Amino acid sequence: MKLYTYFRSSAAFRVRIALNLKGLAYETAFIHLAKGEHRAPAYGAINPQSLLPTLEDGGRLLTQSLAIIEYLEETHPQPPLLPKDPLARARVRSLAMLIACEIHPVNNLRVLTHLKRALGQSEEQVNAWYRHWIADGLAKFEADLARGKDGGRFCHGDQPGMADCCLVPQIFNAQRYQCDTAPFPATMRTFAECMKLEAFDRAQPSKQPDAD
Repeated sequence: MKLYTYFRSSAAFRVRIALNLKGLAYETAFIHLAKGEHRAPAYGAINPQSLLPTLEDGGRLLTQSLAIIEYLEETHPQPPLLPKDPLARARVRSLAMLIACEIHPVNNLRVLTHLKRALGQSEEQVNAWYRHWIADGLAKFEADLARGKDGGRFCHGDQPGMADCCLVPQIFNAQRYQCDTAPFPATMRTFAECMKLEAFDRAQPSKQPDAD
C-alpha cells in the first residue's frame, strides 16, 4: 500500500491511525498542502478531487478518509474498527461523521485561506472562526458521547474504532489553535486513552517524516 499524505492533514492522520491499528505496512508519498502540491496536475491524475489522503492498494486508488477506513475494515477485518451490532455500527459512524462532515469541513486549510485572501479576515478573526466551530462541534460530540457512553475506554467500548480515528486528529487541531477543551471531559478522557496506544502516537503529525 502507498498513502499520499501530509503531516498536518487531519484526514490523512485518520487513515494513518487506521492503518496502524490494523497493523498494515504502507509506503508514504508526501504532498505538501501548504505549498499547493495537491493542485499540481501530476497529483490530480492520481486523485481528481485534489485532496488528501489517497490510498493506493494493488494499483487501485481510493479517496476520502472515511471511505478508505471502511475499505480497510472490509478487506482487513481484524482487529475491527466497527462493532458487529448494526445499531452500534451506526452510532460509531455517526460520531465519526460528526467530526469528518460537520467540524472539519468548515475549518480545513482551503476555507481558512479563503477567509484570509478573499474575504480579508485578519489572523485573529480566522482563529476566532476556527475556535467557534471547534467549540460548537465538540459540544455536540461531548453530548452524544456522554449519552451513549457504555463505560468503555474509547468512543464505543474498550477497543478503539473509526470514531477514535477521527477524534484524535480533531483534538490535535483544537490544541494547535489553543481551543479550550475543558468543557469536554468525556471527550478528552477518550482522547487520553487513545494516545496511550502506539498506533495513535506513531501517527501524530510531529512524528511524520515530512513534519516541518
